[in-house]
Amino acid sequence: MISLLDYGAGNVRSIRNAIHSLGFSLTEIEKPADILKAERLIFPGVGSFGAAMQRLHALGYLEPLREYLAAGRPYLGICIGLQALFEGSDESPGVPGLGIIPGRIRRFDAGALAVPHMGWNDVRVERDSPLFADYAGEKLYFVHSYYAEPTAENRDWQLAKTDYGRSFLSAVERGRISAVQFHPEKSASAGLRLLRRFLGGEDRPLPETTPSVDRSPTHLAKRIIACLDVRTNDAGDLVVTKGDQYDVREAGEVRNLGKPVALAQRYYEEGADEITFLNITAFRDFPLEDQPMLEILERTSERVFVPLTIGGGIRAFRDARGKDYSALDVADAYFRSGADKISIGSDAVEAVEGYRQRGAKDGSTAIEQIARVYGNQAVVISIDPRRVYVRTPEETPHYTVETAVPGPDGERYCWFQCTIKGGREGRDVDAVELARVCEILGAGEILLNSIDRDGTGAGFDLELIHAVRSAVGIPVIASSGAGCVEHFAEVFDATDVEAALAAGIFHRREVPIQAVKAYLLARGIEIRA
Repeated sequence: MISLLDYGAGNVRSIRNAIHSLGFSLTEIEKPADILKAERLIFPGVGSFGAAMQRLHALGYLEPLREYLAAGRPYLGICIGLQALFEGSDESPGVPGLGIIPGRIRRFDAGALAVPHMGWNDVRVERDSPLFADYAGEKLYFVHSYYAEPTAENRDWQLAKTDYGRSFLSAVERGRISAVQFHPEKSASAGLRLLRRFLGGEDRPLPETTPSVDRSPTHLAKRIIACLDVRTNDAGDLVVTKGDQYDVREAGEVRNLGKPVALAQRYYEEGADEITFLNITAFRDFPLEDQPMLEILERTSERVFVPLTIGGGIRAFRDARGKDYSALDVADAYFRSGADKISIGSDAVEAVEGYRQRGAKDGSTAIEQIARVYGNQAVVISIDPRRVYVRTPEETPHYTVETAVPGPDGERYCWFQCTIKGGREGRDVDAVELARVCEILGAGEILLNSIDRDGTGAGFDLELIHAVRSAVGIPVIASSGAGCVEHFAEVFDATDVEAALAAGIFHRREVPIQAVKAYLLARGIEIRA
């Protein structure tokens, strides 16, 4: 009996789908007694350490879970499921962990590193283990701001390490208790093989001597993300489309570049590191009644085992019956349908305007509410800026750059005005301020678009990207303007962003994902092959 401990936070659908795809059945932990009935127990999780432990306590799960672990029964913890095994975490001072493994969970040092640690990294297996028996050194998917620190006291638990500014524990194991910091259910074929090892209970004799370990550092890969703009066409079907400067119509009709689920599966098979869905009509509709979009997430997560992001309409709503729904309610529906991250656009601009008036956080914004429950790594801010040219920086209070692309009247400076409603309305907020404030509010990643470059194939707006990347300590995804493989290398070399996103060139097969990765690899840029 394989049992899943779902404590009510994060995308648990993905681990269910991964298990089912491997041919195993699954039971759900519904009450404390179910934990002790499990033959193999899986504890996945995202979000904060404190919220997870408090939820386990409220459900009455803590004592039976400790009893299960004390008996040395088969256990696989994922992310929070690893961190919960330790004595406590700096994320939630005063909240005790399960105390199975000596030590505390620490936070990555901000500054030189983007935090969260987000993306595909290697693991350095330190000793033989059935869990990694067929591991071929592939990269695995991490997303976390806190790490398990290797110490002399927990040496006998240490199974694998990963480097991100420092060495941390990416896998622990003693007897039949195992846990990993990465997400195997989001790590494509390499992660699925690891899950199969645990689920199938495959064991093999361990060697009498410890194998030699490759001590070379591990490296975080640059991510290539495929974006699917999804909207209803004139026939009422949900289709993937693409616009030029956000105009998705051609000869009066909405461009139809394919069906969302099929296209997402194609990109997964072609090597995309993540898939992003942007529901570009969601601002007109109530998203919890937008069943086709939720269904798209559900069906995609059954076939695609890399991270899925969904954006569009994630804000508070009142339905036709007068019932109010918070942004957290909307996000929860998306997470439960298969999303790993949610993307907030227009609502982020309004959140920054409110923050500017208050001068402090007050917990009222969608960013704060969602990050508090699901963790900041689950919140992406989608910025849609356009250039506004000025003759001198003194003409505007906004952050300006001296540009190599002068304005229509020869202006040598510009600022990047944020827009809402699909680029149709500008606001008195610039992209740098928006990114900085959203990081303060709890966002974990920036998706940086450019209305000026969208659909042009002229390359990413390096001046915009450099300005924002230099202003924040969270990962940044470059978007808009890619037209050839060289543009991807250019943006990574010039701005050091963590990821680059494209849409139209992938949809139309003008530039295959594997061609991008082959070019980056030849240039010595770290990628997931």
